[in-house]
Amino acid sequence: MLPETDAQSGAAQPPSARANHAKRWLVIGALAATLAASSSLASWRDQHALLINTTQSLPNWAFWIDKHRMPQRGDFVVFAPPQTPLITAHFGERSPPFAKRVYGMPGDVVTRQGSVVRINGADVARLKPTSSRGEALEPGPTGRIPEHCYYVGTAHKDGLDSRYADVGFVCSGRIIGTGDSLL
Repeated sequence: MLPETDAQSGAAQPPSARANHAKRWLVIGALAATLAASSSLASWRDQHALLINTTQSLPNWAFWIDKHRMPQRGDFVVFAPPQTPLITAHFGERSPPFAKRVYGMPGDVVTRQGSVVRINGADVARLKPTSSRGEALEPGPTGRIPEHCYYVGTAHKDGLDSRYADVGFVCSGRIIGTGDSLL
């Protein structure tokens, strides 16, 4: 085996110089790998989140959120609720995100007969006249669900969701992401 030579002078390098040269390249390679992993991790973190559910309206208490996945019927969607007096009274000035299941997609038709709410003719919810604290609850929107909007709900009888005007249809500007239940 021939000894390595200095690139500038062509003279042979002593073994310690070769080892230092190799260590330098190893450190540079490790730094490059760390930066690449850090960038990938930051990108992944910016596109995902974990939500802990603190209400009784859904049976699941943890959701993994993908911020760029478009909701489909049956998916969990996490969204920023509107700041109405009712929502503020129950959840505070800075309401946490809501998680609900997508029952209605853009173009579906929401109707109401008495207290029964239907989507495309199928029963999805029942309205209550008042909240658990006795506040009047206004029925939510009916008609064709607009483009980029969704009817969201839960099977819980006390769920605050699209069946009520305080939530209404949830449109893309309020959606944080689409979730999968973890626990």
